[in-house]
Amino acid sequence: MTIILFILILSLIIVIHEFGHFLFAKLFGVYVYEFSLGMGKKLWSKKKGETEYSIRLVPLGGYVALAGEQVEEDSKIAKDRRLQSKSVFQRFMIMFAGAGMNFVLALVLLFLSALFFGSTTTKPIIGAMEEEYPAYQAGIRENDIILSIEGKKINSWEDAMWEVQMSNGKTLDFVLEDENKTIKKVTVTPEKEESEQGTTYIYGISKYNEKEYGFIQACTYSFEKLGSTFKLMGNTIKSLFVGQVGVDDLSGPVGIFTVIDSQAQAGVESIIYLIAFLSVNVGVINLIPFPAFDGGRILFLFIEKIKGSPVDSRVENTIHNIGFMLLILLMIYVTFNDVFKIIK
Repeated sequence: MTIILFILILSLIIVIHEFGHFLFAKLFGVYVYEFSLGMGKKLWSKKKGETEYSIRLVPLGGYVALAGEQVEEDSKIAKDRRLQSKSVFQRFMIMFAGAGMNFVLALVLLFLSALFFGSTTTKPIIGAMEEEYPAYQAGIRENDIILSIEGKKINSWEDAMWEVQMSNGKTLDFVLEDENKTIKKVTVTPEKEESEQGTTYIYGISKYNEKEYGFIQACTYSFEKLGSTFKLMGNTIKSLFVGQVGVDDLSGPVGIFTVIDSQAQAGVESIIYLIAFLSVNVGVINLIPFPAFDGGRILFLFIEKIKGSPVDSRVENTIHNIGFMLLILLMIYVTFNDVFKIIK
């Protein structure tokens, strides 16, 4: 059952992403050869109009094949219907639309989840406290609002958890506002706990989890949650570049499968949130200005705009192909790392 759920979730995220490219390509009159779900051997296909729709063997990807996207040009396709004949703005929108649709999917799912299951506040409000833990002993109480950690402003619970998780067990200085609007400063030294999974540091703070319902609340929650997830992704990418987070901390298909398996047991609400979170991840990662990503193609558009002429298509395609091979090698490494974590 988890395998089926895994395939359905990835397929939904990929289809939505590729549909964004497809929709804007059609909108701007670009000839679309194929809309494919999956990679590898073709299992099923049907041609409707000028476009072939197909399902391929490996459900870990997909693509929209556009006229003029590759070096080789199809002489049968009118020049004004090739991608490279479109304006920089139109090509930008076609490239961005995949990630854009992922963000729209996440927003809709977060809204529906909040509407039907209720939502908790995204604000960094402290929930129930246990007296034996360091946070309580330091003076943190239920309903306190975290204003800053180590001098860094905290706007959401994700901000707070990021600072705690990235502290690597350090003593942390908190600034909080209690129920009486009194500002207080506390210092929390975590408890160190050893287990088979490794070393963990326990601060003893938890999120305020009382649920709220209603259309307005659902709207507010969906936008706030999407915003905090964007910030979390931004912090993660930044940490990767500065070395705070290593490649070993990344997860591939195997890691995602494991998460889906655990979330499936937690219920429909958890699955919906996971899909939204993964959709944002896919969108943000695709906008990184790295060859083979949509962001890499957008980077070449900016270069074209600055220099006043397109980058040679052969050079650009070579760079994207090299980037794609590097991504495949990274995926292989991350997959083996995921497997190792499971059997360790």
